[in-house]
Amino acid sequence: MGRELRRFREEHPASLALFERAKASLLSGVPMNWMTRWAGGFPVFAKEADGAHFTDVDGRTYVDLCLGDTGAMTGHAPEPTVRAVTEQARRGITLMLPTEDAPWVGEELSRRFGLPVWQFALTATDANRFVIRLARRLTGRPKILVHNWCYHGTVDETFITLEDGVLRPREGNLGPPVDPSVTTKVVEFNDIPALEAALAPGDVACVLAEPALTNIGIVLPEPGYHEALREITRKTGTLLVIDETHTICAGPGGFTRAYGLEPDFVTIGKPIAGGIPAAAYGFTTEIAELLEPLTSEEEADTGGIGGTLAANALSFAAMRATLEHVLTDEAFGRMIALGGRFEAGVQSVIDDRALPWHVTRLGCRAEYLFQPERPKNGSEAASRIDPELDRFMHLYALNRGILMTPFHNMALMSPATTEQDVDLHTKVFDEAAAELFA
Repeated sequence: MGRELRRFREEHPASLALFERAKASLLSGVPMNWMTRWAGGFPVFAKEADGAHFTDVDGRTYVDLCLGDTGAMTGHAPEPTVRAVTEQARRGITLMLPTEDAPWVGEELSRRFGLPVWQFALTATDANRFVIRLARRLTGRPKILVHNWCYHGTVDETFITLEDGVLRPREGNLGPPVDPSVTTKVVEFNDIPALEAALAPGDVACVLAEPALTNIGIVLPEPGYHEALREITRKTGTLLVIDETHTICAGPGGFTRAYGLEPDFVTIGKPIAGGIPAAAYGFTTEIAELLEPLTSEEEADTGGIGGTLAANALSFAAMRATLEHVLTDEAFGRMIALGGRFEAGVQSVIDDRALPWHVTRLGCRAEYLFQPERPKNGSEAASRIDPELDRFMHLYALNRGILMTPFHNMALMSPATTEQDVDLHTKVFDEAAAELFA
């Protein structure tokens, strides 16, 4: 690790200089606090990015398998999105008025996810917040339910963990407005009896669920779990919200379309506008009919839903171009195949070297965990995290021209990713394992 840290510092003098300069005006020397999580002691400062690659201010080029932690799943600067954004910017960026792109995007999201009615926000966090508000209004119930170690952006109610049967604010939860145990119930992923018991009292407005856990390593649902989740929520009058922001990797309609889910709401953000801030939430006709009389004109601007820049013209232009020309059904076919190639390459190294690790894939997203067995829930995944090994593997890859997601060992394929990009990772992964297990 000492050798890798020295190499990183020596090979990134311009990034180091910018980092030192930034300390005078930016908290911890970065514009967003999670940028301190990069493994080298300071972040690489990016200069330009195109497709599946980027170049830093020191002139070093990288295969980008992080892709903005899904925000750039389209690849960087996809030409159709750049063209649409450039043209729309000349015509106006935000007006608080709809454009002709709005109904097109709503129709396309309906085609992909099977939900007929849509609204828009700037981030998936906001989409989740707004849906929680709507669910509480519709049901008259105070609580929501999430899975342990879930990821739903910065939604206050979801920064909570279940430890030894006790609900606690998640470690690092800064200044929670209320104790999240007041607002939220938590069950382990794949635990049907716990889910049923938590929903039985009838005080939960909605279950907000990733269809597969994605931010604690990929934890896949066991056979029958989603069927049980839908049955129990319907039986208890609880609304079901599926957050597809990461699981859009499963296909053009996310996990919902790929596996035939039937949620009341879907939320999605990050990649749908090629990296331009945009998000959406869709719902059933039945939900729309209930919402119409509750969202009066007089209260439309004070309901805690929306924002001055939400549903702006620039975001819609980016969403239309991205959905129509970049994240197409054909592109997903190529991306998912590359995800399979990544998984096979990592698995071959694990097998050849008899490593006590495993790799899991969901569509065009793959992730390896440094534990021998696939976890069934978030607690099992979290209990075996090895921060030192995580950091070493990230830095080892970065020093050899590969960027992985900083918070975990996730790799994502874009329409611009190539087989050569994937094979380079396999080679570097094998070299790291050879050193660690020499």
